Amino acid sequence: MKCGFVSLVGRPNVGKSTLLNSLLGMKLAITSNVSGTTRNVIQGIYNDDDSQIIFIDTPGIHKPTHKLGNLMNKKAYNNTEGVDVILFLVDIYKGFGRGDEFILDKIKDCGVPVFLLLNKVDQLKDKSVLLGKIEELQKKYDFAEIIPISAKKKDNFDHLIHSLKKYLPEMDKIYSDEDLTNVSTRFIMAEFVREKVLELTRQEIPHSVTCYVENYEEEENLVHIQVLIVVDRENIKKIIIGKGGAMLKEIGMRARHDMENFLGKKVYLETYVKTLKNWRDEEKYFLELGLKEEDE
Repeated sequence: MKCGFVSLVGRPNVGKSTLLNSLLGMKLAITSNVSGTTRNVIQGIYNDDDSQIIFIDTPGIHKPTHKLGNLMNKKAYNNTEGVDVILFLVDIYKGFGRGDEFILDKIKDCGVPVFLLLNKVDQLKDKSVLLGKIEELQKKYDFAEIIPISAKKKDNFDHLIHSLKKYLPEMDKIYSDEDLTNVSTRFIMAEFVREKVLELTRQEIPHSVTCYVENYEEEENLVHIQVLIVVDRENIKKIIIGKGGAMLKEIGMRARHDMENFLGKKVYLETYVKTLKNWRDEEKYFLELGLKEEDE
């Protein structure tokens, strides 16, 4: 049995969470078109007949402008240590930029195989340029593998999994077949709400909004969930609530749909919005909002 830990790293919005969801065949990590969506480290557990691969989705590495940004970078760096393989995702459509160079410099001395995944190949109109790009990127580092993929369309996934198994150790499974992830159901429910906020309101960067489950009560066929949406300015609160509460209602409807698909039960969802000024620079809020561990 091949078993091990595989870390997904890259700039914000290169498709790490989309890749995790596609590999698992289920929605575990939220996605959006805005940078910095992923904040917490999420493990997704992949099982097949001869392997168990624990994929670790990390926050996009970026230039931080507040303490929350520093925390997110720290989480990403910490999860390149002690793993068996690093998957370094690059948006091939946008090219290998300065941010990618910065990340490569951080991970090249980790002492583990690094796969370069050229994501979003489905967006390349002229596929003939791909070989030239691969030859160019081969010169930057001795990558264990360079694999073009489309996380969205699941292109080349069989090749990716097959290649990963060559680098993973022989060992017994770490998790049972029933385990899906390391994060709590409450965390996933809060993330579903945050995803809909990002999906429906594009006026602000995603770091200014977070969500927290205040109450979770599960019955046989119904789950009661209360989610607090936290923002740092009153004008953002007004945008999220919307005229006559219409935006907040739409956020709740869409989030409830994902919750019910995930839980397999009816969900009664209540959402509230609260302003906490400068929460992104106040470490006391990180633990309360589930963004910081006790020992960090």
